[in-house]
Amino acid sequence: MEKAAFLPRTAEATLKRLATSFPVIGITGPRQAGKTTLARHEFAEKPYISLEDPDQLDFAHTDPRRFLGQFKRGAVLDEVQRCPQLFSYLQRIVDEAQQMGQFVLTGSQQFGLREKITQTLAGRIGLIHLLPFSASELKASGLEPESLDSLLYKGFYPPLYDRNIQPNDWYAAYVQTYIERDVQQLIKVKDLNTFRTFLRLCAGRAGQIVNLSGIGNDCGVSHNTVREWLSVLEASYIVFQLQPHFNNFSKRMIKSPKLYFYDTGLLVWLLSVKQAEHIAMHAMRGALFENFVIGELLKHQYAQGEPPSLYFWRDNNGLEIDVIIDQGDGLVPIEIKAGQTVNRDFFKNLKKWRALAGNKAKQAYLIYGGDQIQDRSEANVLSWRHLEKLYEN
Repeated sequence: MEKAAFLPRTAEATLKRLATSFPVIGITGPRQAGKTTLARHEFAEKPYISLEDPDQLDFAHTDPRRFLGQFKRGAVLDEVQRCPQLFSYLQRIVDEAQQMGQFVLTGSQQFGLREKITQTLAGRIGLIHLLPFSASELKASGLEPESLDSLLYKGFYPPLYDRNIQPNDWYAAYVQTYIERDVQQLIKVKDLNTFRTFLRLCAGRAGQIVNLSGIGNDCGVSHNTVREWLSVLEASYIVFQLQPHFNNFSKRMIKSPKLYFYDTGLLVWLLSVKQAEHIAMHAMRGALFENFVIGELLKHQYAQGEPPSLYFWRDNNGLEIDVIIDQGDGLVPIEIKAGQTVNRDFFKNLKKWRALAGNKAKQAYLIYGGDQIQDRSEANVLSWRHLEKLYEN
């Protein structure tokens, strides 16, 4: 059971909408992101059952029909991927009842959930991905750290805002308790020390093009093993790969994805940063800020129940746009700069890209580490403190 106190989440409106349209609601995301807290708050009238409770899990395994039969009007079933056979029985129950919002399922591993949803609950489940707090959620609740470096250092997991605990202590326990346990459950890694090295190597490559062979060589495993381990980290909502955007206005383009972490606090811990003050001069501060902004954009899209439409763009000549939001009717280019002062050079790539994109280009944005908002001819300039302004357009 997750212990974080409830703070208003952007995803609440999406959950309410889905509950009127689907008999089953699925909430997935990393462990300790607030899934249980949100589900129990939004569906407080429903019984709550955690399948991490050994007795409940044994009941569900041995007699799934009777286990589900207890809940005539539905229930919140936590960590449901631990009992895959429940999905077939759920299908029959919700098909007979025709009751919207009947069951609410939460899970922290994409592998088990995705397969079972595809096989048995397709068309019956409304799915939402819940990530740790966004900066705008913290800001609305008065919990946003005062400085950018403090925000990057602390990260966004709810327990860090719910109790008096140092980020370094919490992330050390999180890696050992959850990440390594998930890895063992999914692929039975024989040498956890090598996996820990791999995890830190990934952190050192945040914001870079994924190079499986390079990572494998540095930690002494094959590129196939790196691919497998990366897939586990993705399934556990630790990392994600930002795909390149393909468009026919330039044929010489990079076609490999870039690697990012869902949470900057975990990333900072893996980089062995001990204090927020150390981030200011860290070689990866720019990558940390870029990771933060892209993560915030992803959180917003997930909270709306939308599939991600975020990409980056880079050609073989080094011209790059940090983020492209594909809105279907056009492309929104975003440059990300950690500096606190807007520099004319910040707009150089945006200008070149817009010339290539022509009428496909929509309003451009520059997101930077300062505090001002500016409306310039080259792009709208947004402070890291006001990312919500991007969503208003």
